[in-house]
Amino acid sequence: MNSATRELHIGIVACSAEGAALCYRTICHEGARQLGPYEHPQLTMHSHALAAYMRCIDADDWAGVGELMLSSAHKLASAGADFLICPDNTIHQALAPILARSPLPWLHIADVVADEALARGYKRVGLTGTRWLVESEVYPDRFAAHGLATVRPGLAARVEINRIIMDELVNGECKPAAIAYFQKTITRMKDGGCDAVVLGCTEIPLIMNNSNSPLPTLDSTRLLARAALRHAIGQE
Repeated sequence: MNSATRELHIGIVACSAEGAALCYRTICHEGARQLGPYEHPQLTMHSHALAAYMRCIDADDWAGVGELMLSSAHKLASAGADFLICPDNTIHQALAPILARSPLPWLHIADVVADEALARGYKRVGLTGTRWLVESEVYPDRFAAHGLATVRPGLAARVEINRIIMDELVNGECKPAAIAYFQKTITRMKDGGCDAVVLGCTEIPLIMNNSNSPLPTLDSTRLLARAALRHAIGQE
């Protein structure tokens, strides 16, 4: 990076603690590897309580979810952020309707993951995440725009994976049975012709990675963090 170029200030619109924390740590650690010991761009995070988001989601009030995100966006803009990321896949369903009112631009997590899938040459990608995310068009629409096919798990798997995420992972609980269930689900995707799998909840990388997944993983949390870092230091 040219010394005369100002690093951009990253604003993080957080939702659940574990995913936001992993995203934050990734930016800090990889910033140090790229920029020098202990270095990283400025970071500011704002989070409403996950309970506030869940009240809206449980009521199917995605406009309410968007207002919470927009509230965080304004607070981060006031703190000096230059652009925004949200390390939560599910609430990206509410992003598009608020973009025109956002004080700052956003990096979209599904676009970041799609770019990585294309770079690795994948064509047919399995999708894991909360039931709200998997049943939405957040990934299918963005992936289709890049010529990528998306495969959703069956209903029983959607329900159980949602339970694992919301009852265990968001609370920092990582159980062997959860790993085994994800492995079984991803194996079905592999048998169905998928060549990679999106870890489409920012907590899933707490238990799944390339070393224990039957398919290569697209880690949405770390991919978003790395994209934000590159954007902040002028590498893209």
